[in-house]
Amino acid sequence: SPISISCTTNVFIEIIKTDRRYTIFMKEIIAVIAAVLALIGGIPYLRDVFRGKVQPHPYTWLVGTVVSAITFFGMLVKGAGIGALPTAVAEIFTVIIFITSLRYGFKEIPKTDSLFLVIALLGIIPWILTKDPTLSIIIAVTIDVVSFIPTIRKTWKYPASESPTIYFMNVARHILTIFSLQTYNIATTLHSIAMILINTCMTVLVVRKQKSSKAAVKTKTKEVSDPVTIQ
Repeated sequence: SPISISCTTNVFIEIIKTDRRYTIFMKEIIAVIAAVLALIGGIPYLRDVFRGKVQPHPYTWLVGTVVSAITFFGMLVKGAGIGALPTAVAEIFTVIIFITSLRYGFKEIPKTDSLFLVIALLGIIPWILTKDPTLSIIIAVTIDVVSFIPTIRKTWKYPASESPTIYFMNVARHILTIFSLQTYNIATTLHSIAMILINTCMTVLVVRKQKSSKAAVKTKTKEVSDPVTIQ
Protein backbone atom coordinates (compact mmCIF):
# COMPACT_ATOMS: atom_id res chain seq x y z
CA SER A 1 0.00 0.00 0.00
CA PRO A 2 1.12 3.64 -0.42
CA ILE A 3 1.36 4.05 3.38
CA SER A 4 3.71 1.07 3.83
CA ILE A 5 5.85 2.19 0.91
CA SER A 6 6.08 5.68 2.44
CA CYS A 7 7.06 4.24 5.83
CA THR A 8 9.71 2.02 4.27
CA THR A 9 11.13 4.98 2.33
CA ASN A 10 11.24 7.12 5.48
CA VAL A 11 13.05 4.37 7.40
CA PHE A 12 15.56 3.99 4.57
CA ILE A 13 16.17 7.74 4.50
CA GLU A 14 16.73 7.79 8.27
CA ILE A 15 19.23 4.94 7.99
CA ILE A 16 21.15 6.86 5.33
CA LYS A 17 21.12 10.02 7.47
CA THR A 18 22.31 8.09 10.52
CA ASP A 19 25.05 6.42 8.52
CA ARG A 20 26.14 9.78 7.11
CA ARG A 21 26.24 11.36 10.57
CA TYR A 22 28.30 8.42 11.84
CA THR A 23 30.71 8.75 8.90
CA ILE A 24 31.15 12.48 9.52
CA PHE A 25 31.69 11.83 13.24
CA MET A 26 34.36 9.22 12.50
CA LYS A 27 36.11 11.57 10.05
CA GLU A 28 36.13 14.26 12.74
CA ILE A 29 37.72 11.83 15.21
CA ILE A 30 40.35 10.80 12.65
CA ALA A 31 41.10 14.46 11.85
CA VAL A 32 41.62 15.23 15.54
CA ILE A 33 43.94 12.22 15.92
CA ALA A 34 45.92 13.38 12.88
CA ALA A 35 46.20 16.86 14.40
CA VAL A 36 47.47 15.32 17.66
CA LEU A 37 50.11 13.42 15.66
CA ALA A 38 51.26 16.77 14.26
CA LEU A 39 51.74 17.90 17.86
CA ILE A 40 53.54 14.68 18.82
CA GLY A 41 55.93 15.09 15.90
CA GLY A 42 56.38 18.85 16.12
CA ILE A 43 56.93 19.46 19.84
CA PRO A 44 59.91 17.04 20.28
CA TYR A 45 61.44 18.34 17.04
CA LEU A 46 61.29 21.93 18.28
CA ARG A 47 62.74 20.83 21.62
CA ASP A 48 65.65 19.16 19.82
CA VAL A 49 66.19 22.29 17.71
CA PHE A 50 66.59 24.44 20.82
CA ARG A 51 68.89 21.82 22.37
CA GLY A 52 71.05 21.76 19.25
CA LYS A 53 70.35 18.08 18.53
CA VAL A 54 68.82 18.74 15.12
CA GLN A 55 69.45 21.46 12.55
CA PRO A 56 66.50 22.12 10.23
CA HIS A 57 67.34 23.44 6.78
CA PRO A 58 65.82 26.96 6.59
CA TYR A 59 65.19 26.74 2.84
CA THR A 60 62.98 23.66 3.13
CA TRP A 61 60.99 25.07 6.04
CA LEU A 62 60.59 28.48 4.37
CA VAL A 63 59.02 26.92 1.29
CA GLY A 64 57.07 24.50 3.50
CA THR A 65 55.52 27.47 5.31
CA VAL A 66 54.24 28.94 2.05
CA VAL A 67 53.13 25.63 0.56
CA SER A 68 51.27 24.48 3.68
CA ALA A 69 49.30 27.75 3.69
CA ILE A 70 48.44 27.34 -0.01
CA THR A 71 47.44 23.72 0.57
CA PHE A 72 45.31 24.53 3.61
CA PHE A 73 43.22 27.20 1.88
CA GLY A 74 43.04 25.16 -1.32
CA MET A 75 41.69 22.19 0.63
CA LEU A 76 39.06 24.37 2.29
CA VAL A 77 37.91 25.78 -1.05
CA LYS A 78 37.62 22.27 -2.57
CA GLY A 79 35.60 20.89 0.34
CA ALA A 80 38.12 19.12 2.57
CA GLY A 81 36.14 20.15 5.65
CA ILE A 82 37.48 18.88 8.96
CA GLY A 83 40.18 17.06 6.99
CA ALA A 84 42.03 20.38 6.70
CA LEU A 85 42.51 20.57 10.49
CA PRO A 86 45.77 18.52 10.61
CA THR A 87 47.25 20.72 7.89
CA ALA A 88 46.38 23.84 9.90
CA VAL A 89 48.06 22.47 13.04
CA ALA A 90 51.11 21.34 11.06
CA GLU A 91 51.34 24.80 9.45
CA ILE A 92 51.71 26.42 12.88
CA PHE A 93 54.69 24.20 13.64
CA THR A 94 56.13 24.73 10.16
CA VAL A 95 56.15 28.50 10.69
CA ILE A 96 57.73 28.17 14.16
CA ILE A 97 60.39 25.72 12.95
CA PHE A 98 61.27 28.01 10.04
CA ILE A 99 61.70 30.99 12.39
CA THR A 100 63.87 28.98 14.79
CA SER A 101 65.90 27.57 11.88
CA LEU A 102 67.14 31.08 11.08
CA ARG A 103 69.10 31.02 14.34
CA TYR A 104 69.49 27.35 15.23
CA GLY A 105 69.23 25.73 11.81
CA PHE A 106 71.74 24.35 9.33
CA LYS A 107 74.33 26.95 8.29
CA GLU A 108 76.65 25.14 5.85
CA ILE A 109 74.44 25.83 2.85
CA PRO A 110 76.02 25.21 -0.59
CA LYS A 111 75.15 27.15 -3.74
CA THR A 112 73.17 24.22 -5.13
CA ASP A 113 70.71 24.52 -2.23
CA SER A 114 70.25 28.20 -3.07
CA LEU A 115 69.52 27.17 -6.65
CA PHE A 116 66.78 24.79 -5.52
CA LEU A 117 65.34 27.56 -3.33
CA VAL A 118 65.18 29.91 -6.30
CA ILE A 119 63.52 27.23 -8.45
CA ALA A 120 60.97 26.57 -5.71
CA LEU A 121 60.21 30.26 -5.20
CA LEU A 122 59.89 30.85 -8.95
CA GLY A 123 57.17 28.20 -8.89
CA ILE A 124 55.08 30.60 -6.82
CA ILE A 125 54.70 32.91 -9.84
CA PRO A 126 52.41 30.58 -11.86
CA TRP A 127 50.54 29.87 -8.61
CA ILE A 128 49.83 33.59 -8.23
CA LEU A 129 48.67 33.83 -11.84
CA THR A 130 46.26 30.88 -11.69
CA LYS A 131 42.84 31.14 -10.09
CA ASP A 132 42.16 27.40 -10.16
CA PRO A 133 42.52 25.84 -6.65
CA THR A 134 43.37 22.42 -8.13
CA LEU A 135 46.14 23.80 -10.34
CA SER A 136 47.37 25.84 -7.38
CA ILE A 137 47.72 22.68 -5.29
CA ILE A 138 49.57 20.85 -8.09
CA ILE A 139 52.05 23.73 -8.40
CA ALA A 140 52.38 24.00 -4.61
CA VAL A 141 53.10 20.29 -4.18
CA THR A 142 55.72 20.41 -6.94
CA ILE A 143 57.38 23.35 -5.17
CA ASP A 144 57.29 21.46 -1.86
CA VAL A 145 58.95 18.37 -3.35
CA VAL A 146 61.73 20.49 -4.88
CA SER A 147 62.27 22.27 -1.56
CA PHE A 148 62.94 18.95 0.17
CA ILE A 149 66.06 18.32 -1.94
CA PRO A 150 68.34 20.52 0.24
CA THR A 151 67.16 18.68 3.38
CA ILE A 152 67.71 15.29 1.74
CA ARG A 153 71.24 16.34 0.71
CA LYS A 154 71.96 17.68 4.21
CA THR A 155 70.64 14.53 5.88
CA TRP A 156 72.69 12.29 3.59
CA LYS A 157 75.87 14.13 4.56
CA TYR A 158 74.97 14.95 8.18
CA PRO A 159 72.41 12.34 9.37
CA ALA A 160 72.76 13.42 13.00
CA SER A 161 71.31 16.82 12.06
CA GLU A 162 67.81 15.32 11.71
CA SER A 163 65.35 13.28 13.77
CA PRO A 164 63.22 10.53 12.18
CA THR A 165 60.32 11.06 14.61
CA ILE A 166 58.79 14.10 12.94
CA TYR A 167 58.93 12.49 9.50
CA PHE A 168 57.41 9.22 10.72
CA MET A 169 54.63 11.18 12.44
CA ASN A 170 54.08 13.12 9.22
CA VAL A 171 53.55 9.85 7.34
CA ALA A 172 50.95 8.69 9.88
CA ARG A 173 49.34 12.14 9.96
CA HIS A 174 48.92 12.38 6.21
CA ILE A 175 47.49 8.86 5.98
CA LEU A 176 44.87 9.77 8.59
CA THR A 177 44.28 13.11 6.87
CA ILE A 178 43.27 11.31 3.68
CA PHE A 179 40.75 9.19 5.61
CA SER A 180 39.34 12.29 7.34
CA LEU A 181 38.59 14.22 4.14
CA GLN A 182 34.95 14.96 3.41
CA THR A 183 35.58 15.35 -0.32
CA TYR A 184 38.11 13.48 -2.45
CA ASN A 185 39.74 15.17 -5.42
CA ILE A 186 43.22 16.19 -6.59
CA ALA A 187 43.19 19.39 -4.54
CA THR A 188 42.37 17.63 -1.27
CA THR A 189 44.52 14.51 -1.64
CA LEU A 190 47.61 15.30 -3.75
CA HIS A 191 49.60 17.07 -1.04
CA SER A 192 49.09 14.27 1.49
CA ILE A 193 50.03 11.59 -1.06
CA ALA A 194 53.22 13.45 -1.99
CA MET A 195 54.10 14.04 1.67
CA ILE A 196 53.57 10.37 2.54
CA LEU A 197 56.16 9.44 -0.09
CA ILE A 198 58.65 12.19 0.81
CA ASN A 199 58.40 11.68 4.57
CA THR A 200 58.71 7.91 4.19
CA CYS A 201 61.93 8.45 2.24
CA MET A 202 63.18 10.88 4.90
CA THR A 203 62.36 8.47 7.74
CA VAL A 204 64.21 5.60 6.07
CA LEU A 205 67.13 7.87 5.11
CA VAL A 206 67.59 9.27 8.62
CA VAL A 207 67.31 5.89 10.35
CA ARG A 208 69.66 4.08 7.96
CA LYS A 209 72.28 6.83 7.78
CA GLN A 210 72.32 7.26 11.56
CA LYS A 211 72.72 3.50 12.05
CA SER A 212 75.55 3.32 9.53
CA SER A 213 77.26 6.33 11.15
CA LYS A 214 77.04 4.74 14.62
CA ALA A 215 78.38 1.46 13.24
CA ALA A 216 81.31 3.29 11.63
CA VAL A 217 82.11 5.06 14.92
CA LYS A 218 82.01 1.76 16.84
CA THR A 219 84.33 0.12 14.31
CA LYS A 220 86.78 3.01 14.48
CA THR A 221 86.66 3.02 18.28
CA LYS A 222 87.37 -0.71 18.36
CA GLU A 223 90.32 -0.31 16.00
CA VAL A 224 91.77 2.41 18.25
CA SER A 225 91.24 0.40 21.45
CA ASP A 226 92.59 -2.82 19.90
CA PRO A 227 95.67 -1.76 17.86
CA VAL A 228 97.36 -4.35 15.73
CA THR A 229 100.65 -5.52 17.24
CA ILE A 230 103.49 -5.63 14.72
CA GLN A 231 106.07 -8.34 15.34
